[in-house]
This record gives sequence, C-alpha cells and structure tokens, in this order.
Amino acid sequence: MPANTELKHESRLPEFWRRLLRNRSGVVGLVIITFYLFVGLLGVLDLTPFPPLENHAPDRLSGPSSRYIMGTDLFGRDVASRIIEGTTNSLRVAIFSVALSGIVGIAIGITAGFLGGHIDNAIMRLMDILFAFPVILLALLVVTVLGAGLNNTIIAISIVYTPIFTRVARGPVLFVKEMEFVLAARAIGTPEWRILLQHILPNTTAPLIVQISLGLSLALLTEAGLSFLGLGTQPPQPSWGVMLSESRGLAEMAPWLMIAPGAAIMLGVLGFNLLGDGLRDVLDPRLRHR
Repeated sequence: MPANTELKHESRLPEFWRRLLRNRSGVVGLVIITFYLFVGLLGVLDLTPFPPLENHAPDRLSGPSSRYIMGTDLFGRDVASRIIEGTTNSLRVAIFSVALSGIVGIAIGITAGFLGGHIDNAIMRLMDILFAFPVILLALLVVTVLGAGLNNTIIAISIVYTPIFTRVARGPVLFVKEMEFVLAARAIGTPEWRILLQHILPNTTAPLIVQISLGLSLALLTEAGLSFLGLGTQPPQPSWGVMLSESRGLAEMAPWLMIAPGAAIMLGVLGFNLLGDGLRDVLDPRLRHR
C-alpha cells in the first residue's frame, strides 16, 4: 500500500506538466514568464548592452537603431539596457512581495480557518478592514509612512496582498476540516498540528498556486504604479514605472520611451494572468474536462 501511494505521488508531477502543456493559456503564459526570467537574469549578471546609468550625451533621444535597439532617453541612456535592468527590479519586487504576503497570509488564513470561533472572526474582520481600502491607496499610505524605496515598496505590496492570501487559504480549510478523513484522524487521537500539516495543508495548495501567479501580475502593476508616482524605485535606478514617468513629456517627440516600458508591463501582467488561468484549469477538477 505505501509503495502504491508513493508511485501515485511520483506520477502526479509529470501528469501536471502534461495537462499544463496542453493548455494554450498556460503555455503562452509560461513562455512569456520564462522569457522575462531570462531577461531578469541578464540584469542580475550585468549582461546589458550598455551600463543602464551610462550617459551618451551626443546620442540622446536617438530612435531605435542597430546600436540602440530601443533608442535612447533624454540623457542618452540606452533604453534596452534600462528595460533589462528594470525587469530585474520589477520581478524582484513582485517575487519578494508575493512571497512575503503569501507566507504571512497563508499562515494567518489556515490558522483562522482551522481554529474557527472568535479567533477566526477577529482575524477576518481585520482582513475586511484592509479590504475596504483600494489597493493603490493602501500601498500609497504604507509607502508614505515608511518612505520611498525598493525595500519599502516590497513591504507595502506585501501588506496590501496579505488579506487576499488569507481569504484564499481560509476557504478550503473550512471545508476540508469537516471532511470524514480529518474527523477520523482526530478521533484516533492524531495531534492537531499533524492533522493541519498532513491532511489540511496539502488540500489547500491548488487555489494558492493559482493565486500566487495572479498575485505576481498584480504586484507588477502596483510596483509600476508606485514607481510612476515617485514612491517606488527611485531614479536614476531603472524601473518600468520610473521609465514611464520620465517619458510623459516626450511622448510625441520620442514615443519609443513610452512604448518600451508600457509593453513590458503589459506583457508581464498578461503572462502571469495567462499562466494563472492555465493553472486554474489544470488544478481545478471541475474545469479540467471543459
């Protein structure tokens, strides 16, 4: 029996990938995100065509060419190099903020759903208060209190999206904890912590995986919005939002300055959303055969 169970678990991962690769949305999203991760790695390794902060004054506001693939900005900085470095910064903020909000939110949500009663009510009312604020306004409030900067942007986005993960984690726990196999485990004296880790937590992973993908797309948008307003990544460090902000007055004269970061934001958000839709179709048995 244990051997059969082990084989069953081993076969789940290849089956998951087969289903995902048959899903068009999932494949397109996976390709886009893989490309973005590759571009972000180039920024980490400093493999940009030019240093992102290097000025080429004689070539400022040059259009796309063989030397400058995406043109140059007002200070003669290579737009392509800044897009690559901006991808690294934007992905760093998105990944770390979603990881932090996911860890905190999932822990709170599972605890609230598992314990129930007054603890559950108190936690969820606090989450409702946070939900009452529009996302960007709450992020602006947190960044205003903490100060502008990359690390504070991560903290702000984490606070904003923690209630989402709390709700997503809590819902399945309320359902699973009343199922027969959990009641049977409790009846034979299994410790509560073991029931939580072995029976309840594994049954909440599917919606959480989907939410992580969707949360990354929202984090990219929020980071770009904060940077656009001057409260996220600070100039001269490149960020998609910073580049959009710097190009506002030059849209007619140098449209490539706005097109490049705008397209980067759009494709990044689209990639994570498509991947999230694909994961939902693959992991949700009710949608699997549609």
